[in-house]
Amino acid sequence: MHKALLREIVLEQDQARKDLHTGISRTALGVAASHAALPHAVVVSGVRRCGKSTLLDQVIGRLYPQGVYYLNFEDERLVDFSVEDFNRLYEVFLELFGERSTFFFDEVQNVPQWEMFVRRMQGRGCKFFITGSNASLLSRELGTKLTGRNVNVELFPFSFTEYLTFKGVSPTSTSLSLTTERAAIKRQFDEYLRHGGMPEFLKYQDTTILKRVYEDILYRDIVARYGIKQVKPLRELGLYLLSNLGGAFSYNNLKNVLGVGSMNTIKSYADYLENCYLVFLVGRFSYSLKQQFVAQKKIYCIDNGLADAVAFQFSKNKGKFLENLVFLALRRRFPDIYYYKTANNLEVDFLVKVGGKDLRLIQVSDNLDHAKTRQREIAALVMAMDELHLKKGLILTDDGEEDILSEGKTITVRPVYKWLLEEAEVQGY
Repeated sequence: MHKALLREIVLEQDQARKDLHTGISRTALGVAASHAALPHAVVVSGVRRCGKSTLLDQVIGRLYPQGVYYLNFEDERLVDFSVEDFNRLYEVFLELFGERSTFFFDEVQNVPQWEMFVRRMQGRGCKFFITGSNASLLSRELGTKLTGRNVNVELFPFSFTEYLTFKGVSPTSTSLSLTTERAAIKRQFDEYLRHGGMPEFLKYQDTTILKRVYEDILYRDIVARYGIKQVKPLRELGLYLLSNLGGAFSYNNLKNVLGVGSMNTIKSYADYLENCYLVFLVGRFSYSLKQQFVAQKKIYCIDNGLADAVAFQFSKNKGKFLENLVFLALRRRFPDIYYYKTANNLEVDFLVKVGGKDLRLIQVSDNLDHAKTRQREIAALVMAMDELHLKKGLILTDDGEEDILSEGKTITVRPVYKWLLEEAEVQGY
């Protein structure tokens, strides 16, 4: 690329970044900033438009007021940027800003072999903050590319506490004890449950923003990157997954439902969608790796608002959206999440490994008002607790709260919104 064009892009992006408001402070800011003193590259991964660029701006504002080298590779003028152009880019940085030792690269995965420049400059003592919309930035692939010289930060759409901050609501330790304040927080939660936490959508309230995110994931992150020729099966798979939150599937069944000839094609497409953070595929817990491998998987989505915009289904599946929200809250904290089935085929929504050893069982239900629903949810949890030798279990509902003693075991029933706030307070987010 010509240096003149690179110079133009760098100056435009630098000014545009300075003119933008950096938004609410993200919880991940503290995590990213805590890695600043390390020589490793800090890699921030997450779905498109979840706020990665804003997070970089917040890191710059907090830690590097003297300035950094910054470039966003999503700029269409950089479509032909190659690894050979990095040296020209570095020359432009030096000419414009003088010597600096910190680089911020947005969506750098668009450039093949970008890691070669990063490794070379790391060897000269430079620090890198990198974002990307593909989970391969957090995988063994990245560890190989940077030979272990990286630390990883995942960024999700707004959590409930971040959503409240965005809305200008600041709950206190007594808020949930006061009827009026509790009702106000519950109203905010009901909106969050449907609208999700994608910052740009929440700002403008236009569902075309969410639909554009979905289309960009399909066409820019998957079709273009992997050279897919048959787009229809990919679109149908994406729609199917977003329309079946919390549902279980097997690759063979999906192959038959979608009329695709190869089960491997379905599996590859599902992997692509997961790598782009659009969906999460959760396996069944078993001490047998073989059983884990062959069992059906359950489907969750990165954002309730995104799923609702694409699949148009919230009013019919509020309970599933509640379950999806709980999954996202768990996934922010725990990498190992499963569902559980008892010996007599009763299902518990989530089994979470805490610290690699301790197990927690969590059931999600819209409510326990109906006798059959109450009996089903409690029976599944008690049976699973018995099989796993656990004394405590948790049921999360839309608005119910009680303690249940059953067969020497304690089941705590909590509203999801209260649980989210309590978990945030305990974890510091």
